[in-house]
Amino acid sequence: MKLMQRLMITHTQLRQCLARPLKPQYNGGAVANPELNEGLTGWSSFGESKIEHKESSDGNKYIVASTRNLSYHSFSQVLDLDKEKLYTFSGWFQVSQGEAEIAAVIKTKTSYEIVGWVIAHSGCWSMLKGGFVVNVSGPADLHFQSKNTAVDIWADSISLQPFSKDEWKSHQDQSIQKARKTRVRLQAVDQHGQPLANATFSIRQQRSAFPFGCAINANILQNTAYQNWFFSRFRYTVFGNDLKWYSTERSRGAEDYSTADAMVNLAKSRGVAIRGHNVFWDDPQYQPWWANGLAPGDLRTAADHRIKAVMGRYRGKFIHWDVVNENLHFRFFESKLGPDASRRFYTTANKIDPRATPFLNDYNTIEDSRDAASSPANYLRKIWQLRAQGYKGPLGIGLEGHFPSSNLNLPYLRSAIDTLSSARLPIWVTELDVQPGPNQASYLEQLLREIHSRSSVQGIMLWSAWGPQGCYRMCLTDNNFRNLATGNVVDNFRYTLRRVADSVGTMDSDGFFEAELFHGKYQVNITGDGFSDFRTFDNRPSGELATMQFKLDVSAS
Repeated sequence: MKLMQRLMITHTQLRQCLARPLKPQYNGGAVANPELNEGLTGWSSFGESKIEHKESSDGNKYIVASTRNLSYHSFSQVLDLDKEKLYTFSGWFQVSQGEAEIAAVIKTKTSYEIVGWVIAHSGCWSMLKGGFVVNVSGPADLHFQSKNTAVDIWADSISLQPFSKDEWKSHQDQSIQKARKTRVRLQAVDQHGQPLANATFSIRQQRSAFPFGCAINANILQNTAYQNWFFSRFRYTVFGNDLKWYSTERSRGAEDYSTADAMVNLAKSRGVAIRGHNVFWDDPQYQPWWANGLAPGDLRTAADHRIKAVMGRYRGKFIHWDVVNENLHFRFFESKLGPDASRRFYTTANKIDPRATPFLNDYNTIEDSRDAASSPANYLRKIWQLRAQGYKGPLGIGLEGHFPSSNLNLPYLRSAIDTLSSARLPIWVTELDVQPGPNQASYLEQLLREIHSRSSVQGIMLWSAWGPQGCYRMCLTDNNFRNLATGNVVDNFRYTLRRVADSVGTMDSDGFFEAELFHGKYQVNITGDGFSDFRTFDNRPSGELATMQFKLDVSAS
């Protein structure tokens, strides 16, 4: 079986604009003439643009689309696609002047699929990574779009690689193996340092190192069944609406944190870590009713009080804060307080609670390739904008992950996370759910597996707070807290994180026992002739075989 071997593209190269494009991944895969070394062979005009084959002074050859009157006027290649395959795409792009957003697009006989986005610049080459699936097999046009029709589009090193479902799963397995597990070698010795012959090891995970949690709401406070179900499964949580500004200050100056306080106290009493969601929401329709009509100076005063009050109250109690929610899609505070409003909020947040990571948080970056506003390219641009405005503190990338119940696009999800990884910031999927439908549980299982396989993702939160009238979009239980199909998927994923392969065994001839373990905290029981004891150890990422020696006082056993 063909393994998913790829050319190594570093995070820095993904982020940089290069003087010369790199070689195409997979040697171009299904794309004919990917490096334009054969003139315009395989390529044709799409729409009414003029296409040309050009060569730079250093010998690099590329294609150019000019005299573009509509966004989709570009160049194209006809490809034969298979609806059973998953496709990864990459290419290098440049524009004739300034900068412009460029989308790669697949046009089948039934639909248009956005493959991915890049912000291309004049004078250097930027990489577009994307991916897609199609719902019909047959010929399709690969072409490119930019709403900026004043620019010429240049392209080179274009690649499209198909993968079977088995190949995709194989690569997930390899990635999980590399990113989430370490092989450990255990040895038991006596008080004199001599290996204990025939010692038997039994290993059990006490706690997974991978944060996996679920949202809760006020319904949990007086519902013992809800508490029992939740706390037996999760060690991380986030509040649905109970901490938002419109919930804690319904009338100006009349703050009420009683519900949020009770939820914090409950979670902390059960050893559950909390994400703070959120300080502000940049969507104008989700402000406190009284805030929308405030004059800019008055709004600034109210916002300053809000951030100091909520973050000061819970300082040191949360691991993250979503400081300005959804500021890729909305600009309420920027429109009222100036273009650097978010930067000032993040600066203040980091000063108030320096131990908690301030996060950006937005939707459609991984779940909907059609949404240019929150594309990976624009997400990175927002990060660079905050840095350029002067915020130099810690920052996290929050990806909401509200997925549809049709046309699950795992290749795009993968490419989006890989692109965002170039920022070298912590990435969490913060509000994962799947729209109701016959594929809901199946898609959830596939999403958990794919997200967990991406090494840059540091945690997953489900957006499934329970309510008697239902959940936001995805419940995990019925009203008697019996698992639904989605709940079973969650339990199976939890079991996967805790499963210990070869968990029981004896020392080999060299006095060692080896096991491959997910990162986490473990207890090992060591037994043999005349002795029995246990030890705990942390299995951390190391990239190499980790050796652990346990000294037992056999005479005291």
